[in-house]
Amino acid sequence: MAKILIVEDDRNLLDTLKYNLRKEGYNAVAAVDGAEALDVARREKPDLIILDIMLPKMSGFEVCRILRGEMIVPILMLTAKTEETDKIVGLEIGADDYMTKPFSLRELLARVRAMLRRAKMVEMQPGPREALLKVGDIEVDTARHKASKGATMLQLTPKEFDLLAFLARNKGFVFNRDQLLEKVWGYDFAGDTRTVDVHISWLRQKIETDPNNPKHLVTVRGTGYKLEG
Repeated sequence: MAKILIVEDDRNLLDTLKYNLRKEGYNAVAAVDGAEALDVARREKPDLIILDIMLPKMSGFEVCRILRGEMIVPILMLTAKTEETDKIVGLEIGADDYMTKPFSLRELLARVRAMLRRAKMVEMQPGPREALLKVGDIEVDTARHKASKGATMLQLTPKEFDLLAFLARNKGFVFNRDQLLEKVWGYDFAGDTRTVDVHISWLRQKIETDPNNPKHLVTVRGTGYKLEG
């Protein structure tokens, strides 16, 4: 039974999420502020975290930033704001995805299933032959969950690493946004493709000498993205 930590200060929404997640067979635990979220996450070691941005004591952004330095766990951020910058900041500091309130419970449950399924797939990988992936001077060690460019270790968020590893495993092949959502995020439904664009942008900042003129992670106009040496 997967354990899910819900961090939400709106008691009605918190109770609704707990009820529906437990109804789906998950072990749902909760926190109502940022400080409590850290305590519960460290104690309970959840398989996934649903994290609101606007929290008492400590923002969801800060909670996400701290947890990213301590554990590898899928994080789905919730925001009542519609500004694009909030979404980008959340993804930049390590959230795997975001949903804007109000949202459909059906879609949230679908995303939870997809994120847990993807996390399980990552745990089961890789086979011995594909543990070390190389594309030009970029090296991805999927067994140790580390990546480097030349002699420099890359500081990647979990989802940036998943995206890089997938593209490296399929170097030279072009994938559109929907395909990347399916293969990297595990979504078998139409998701927000902006999530893909943001992760591509931040990944370029870390692997390209000139992110504005990428040589490795390139855009194939009208089609999608590919990784090449």
